[in-house]
Amino acid sequence: MIAASVTTGDPRYRQAVIDYATRQQWKLLDDRFPHADDMALGQAYLDIYLADPAAHRDPQRIADTKAILDRLVERPDDPAKDLWWWCDALFMAPPALTRMSVATNDPRYLLFTEREWAITTKSLYDPSHHLYIRDAHYLTRKERNGQPIFWSRGNGWVMGALAKVLQTMPATDPRRPEFVQQFRDMAAEVASIQGQDGLWRSGLLDPDSYPLPEISGSAFFTYAIAYGMNEHILDRNEYLPVIQRSWAGILSHIYADGRLGSIQPIGSTGNL
Repeated sequence: MIAASVTTGDPRYRQAVIDYATRQQWKLLDDRFPHADDMALGQAYLDIYLADPAAHRDPQRIADTKAILDRLVERPDDPAKDLWWWCDALFMAPPALTRMSVATNDPRYLLFTEREWAITTKSLYDPSHHLYIRDAHYLTRKERNGQPIFWSRGNGWVMGALAKVLQTMPATDPRRPEFVQQFRDMAAEVASIQGQDGLWRSGLLDPDSYPLPEISGSAFFTYAIAYGMNEHILDRNEYLPVIQRSWAGILSHIYADGRLGSIQPIGSTGNL
């Protein structure tokens, strides 16, 4: 919604976010702490805060988010369970943490993100395929064709997260090249398995088992690759055709009432 206002010049979308945040008293949910999903809303609070001129920034708008993220970075790791044990979590918490580092000029949040991202990557990232397993339940499960199960939307969450983290990771950060390289590796893999219709299936490596495309994952890939191309992380000549095909494919799945169709249900239901 915030990005829509920036892109179109129409302030209504951003104002709708501010109105919602005001009703929420600029607070996050914390009854499931340290669940990453409950921290995702902080990204919007922080984007609004950072977009205001410094003289007009209201610290109360990010106070609750900061308090919860402070609890998070001070929390000791549990050796029995990764903090971000499912790949979607990389989209939920890390972009809020990196934005908080910018807002407070405090590197603790960024360093915490880098450490926990590495832990999740060690557990779930397959460096031979350059894709993430959804969570540990899928480490040994296979598609019908014998390939590992790599969930489209799950990897979309990760690529979207890489784009959003890179937006606020300093160019001088010593770990930035690792994030850029992972982004490039994932983008290359995703582009190589794009369907003839420009879209991707729920199970990325067994498209024949999924007759319908999966639009939410496809939208994430389109967003992330477009970001990488616009930021000169990805080669324009190589990737522009990828996003042109995927965008055309997405538009072909819009219902008459404006909703997107062919979207897998939440969680591991549906085809996965």
